[in-house]
Amino acid sequence: MAGTVDPQRWHGRLAELIAEYEVPGANLAFLHEGEVHEFAAGLLNVDTGVETTTDSLFQIGSVTKVWTATQIMILAEQGALTLDTPVCEVLPEFRVADPEVTKTVTIRHLLSHTSGIDGDLFLDTGRGDDCVEKYVAACADLAQNHPLGATQSYCNSGFVVAGRVIERLTGKTWDAALREQIIEPLGLTHTWTLPEDVLRFRAAMGHLDGKPAPVSSLMRSAGPAGLISARPADVVAFGRAHLGTGLLADPKAMWEPQVDIPNPYTLGRQWGIGWILDEWQGHRVISHGGNTIGQAAMFWVLPDTETVVCSLANGGHTAAFHQAVATELFAELAGITVPPVLGPPAEPFQADRERYTGVYQRAGSRMTVSLRDDRMFLLVEPTGALAELQPPVEVELVAVNETTFVGRPEGDPQWLSAVFYELPDGSPYVHLGVRATPKIA
Repeated sequence: MAGTVDPQRWHGRLAELIAEYEVPGANLAFLHEGEVHEFAAGLLNVDTGVETTTDSLFQIGSVTKVWTATQIMILAEQGALTLDTPVCEVLPEFRVADPEVTKTVTIRHLLSHTSGIDGDLFLDTGRGDDCVEKYVAACADLAQNHPLGATQSYCNSGFVVAGRVIERLTGKTWDAALREQIIEPLGLTHTWTLPEDVLRFRAAMGHLDGKPAPVSSLMRSAGPAGLISARPADVVAFGRAHLGTGLLADPKAMWEPQVDIPNPYTLGRQWGIGWILDEWQGHRVISHGGNTIGQAAMFWVLPDTETVVCSLANGGHTAAFHQAVATELFAELAGITVPPVLGPPAEPFQADRERYTGVYQRAGSRMTVSLRDDRMFLLVEPTGALAELQPPVEVELVAVNETTFVGRPEGDPQWLSAVFYELPDGSPYVHLGVRATPKIA
């Protein structure tokens, strides 16, 4: 391991980083050599001026998916199902648009984002305890983004379906089952899912363009995919439980690679069961990120050094902020160099750009790749329920190699990457933001 932690330095350093990346408030906790360290900086809400404290709750977004996957694995270890159990065996009423997928999609497909279900469905089915059940009924119209098992594409709906599987097998709502299976056994006091519970604590408000977001949270029906709010120390305790037998007899089963990520430059190289998998200088890394409306989370676990880190932010350039925190922190804690974000090559690369021009579309997003004045551009237009909260973004794409391109939105310090590729049947796709999007025109 590298040097010891200097708490005084990190109190000041976190404040410096949120200023650099225009983050209103941040909350950070990490486990190092058996001790948990906590730091907070900035404001929970720029309008109210309430300061961030280490026990403040932030939305952890899709980091929730690791918790939902863990719930499924607890049930699997109890013999209630296996990863290869077809969803329809547990939920006979389950339907998607493709009847063959309805019959054959498994729990493993859901938890590794390989179902192909076009699953960025954000549908408010009410505040009742039947909201997840109603959401799953609405999945009957969901088409396939790609054939079952053909590639990896992030699917929020798959985790809501998994949440419904948990409800059916436990006889409880997903929220109640989460408390019984994970939150209470770990003694977590600052981990909640419903806004009326979150409001009993100091709670972060998301920010868009420096101002508080127009809504505080997503609909309850999205719970199993991304509705946990927590202080980072609670998330670290959850991660620590995955290093031993605090929740599962065999947590390593969730670290087994299930599929390669076509674009390995965003969050990791492979997907496991719930976890994103990567390797830094020979060290295994299991992680997950999360984004809600104006809030962003990152969660990393390095099993061989027993290092667990949770970084939470409520606006600003969150991706660049989390990257900066990780780069500095892992070098200090474990002497590990975090891979830098992929940027343009030192020398220009001449790719066959014409072959990639056209329209790519999936639920929630329409992308147009075009050439203008011998420059390549990507226009991303959000569609669906969250479109009004996310304006269209256009970036110039710069070739790194024949299939990989990078671009940087105006005013953003962080590069994003897009990988163009084909499925085994020759169908063209672009992989951006851990999602596969098919070319339609």
